[in-house]
Amino acid sequence: MSTILKQKISTKKANIAVLGLGYVGLPLGVNFAKAGYSVTGLDKDADRVRRVQEKENYILDVADRDLARVVNNGTLVASTDFSLIKKMDVIIVCVPTPLKRKYTPDISYIVGAVKTISKYFKANTLVVLESTTYPGTTTELIKPELEKSGMKVGKNIYLSFSPERIDPGNEKYDVTRIPKVVGGSTPKSGELTKLLYEKIIKKIHVVSSPEAAEMTKLLENSFRIINIGWINEVAMMCHTLGVDVWEVIDAAKTKPFGFMPFYPGLGVGGHCIPDDPLYLYWKAKQDGFNSKYIKLSADTNANMPQYAVGRLKEAFKQRKKTFRRAKILVVGVTYKKDVKDLRKSASLKLIEVLQKEKCQVDYSDPIVPYLDIGHIKADSVKLNKANLKKYDCVIIATDHTSLNYNLILKNAKLIFDVRNVYGKKDLKKIIKF
Repeated sequence: MSTILKQKISTKKANIAVLGLGYVGLPLGVNFAKAGYSVTGLDKDADRVRRVQEKENYILDVADRDLARVVNNGTLVASTDFSLIKKMDVIIVCVPTPLKRKYTPDISYIVGAVKTISKYFKANTLVVLESTTYPGTTTELIKPELEKSGMKVGKNIYLSFSPERIDPGNEKYDVTRIPKVVGGSTPKSGELTKLLYEKIIKKIHVVSSPEAAEMTKLLENSFRIINIGWINEVAMMCHTLGVDVWEVIDAAKTKPFGFMPFYPGLGVGGHCIPDDPLYLYWKAKQDGFNSKYIKLSADTNANMPQYAVGRLKEAFKQRKKTFRRAKILVVGVTYKKDVKDLRKSASLKLIEVLQKEKCQVDYSDPIVPYLDIGHIKADSVKLNKANLKKYDCVIIATDHTSLNYNLILKNAKLIFDVRNVYGKKDLKKIIKF
């Protein structure tokens, strides 16, 4: 009966398994372990498991001391042995959900995780999916697989969807401070999931179904990709019209209602924004609905590195300089400022486009000492007077706080300021995005 499970969760006697020890799973596991639960982190990646066991932190949003503490006191253990699921009362799934190709979701990690759970889980277990996916996944895919055991959701197993909400590097809003959305397959499932997350998260918002929770996550991320796509289009429009887009944004955000500022750039990066809205686009299309906004925004954002290179070629032509084989330094390669995360970074796409144009491309990033990704194999160039003078152009692609922008300004021959770090400075050597 759920009364036993409820009591275990309430008294922190429930054994919790977290499947997937990535940027979502590890912070979640550490926080449940800090709260006093016995947590087992399960991952197929043996090196990742080893690093947890050796207290070697690899996730920005986990404090080194917190990981060391929960591993030392035994409240968090990591393993590649998925048969340990037999001992678990709660199973939280935090596996990747990439795209197979441009507009097609890859749910193989979720399918694999659920099949593994089905082999080992016992009655009166709560299963929670956190991996972002299309509306209907929990009900149409996970529920039938779990019920192949002969148990029934809502009777002797409990199932919910609760989308991850993590903003890498955000010190104000860590996983415990971001309100949590919960959608249970049954009211009892939702109640148990709420009870669980209340132990580490301050505010829980329960919705009527897994589909509503799945759609909530995709609405949040689609809102961002669409507005980023729109402001990127506005930036291109403003350039054509001879208007400073940054000045326009600053003016618009003085309005105390009805406007939220977004800023142009090379596109979108990280795991969520480039992929998640396309799950919704795909699902809607399967049901006969064509989401024009999502596709248009995704295409606009994906084209921004190519647009930036086009702008740079135009600037070289105006200055009567040869672009082919030009020496270019890209400053900042992470997808987000001050965060050591290269996932789907638009700066890397920019480097690839420049390479295809036969430019000689180097990069500099204070938090990424080297790159070995695809065709990009290089060490970070140290920013100093002598090195800066070697390049025909320096591109400010990611605006890390620690960068010496005055040094760049004094010594670079030409600067393409994608992030508006130089603001209203109107110098011939600065190309504003």
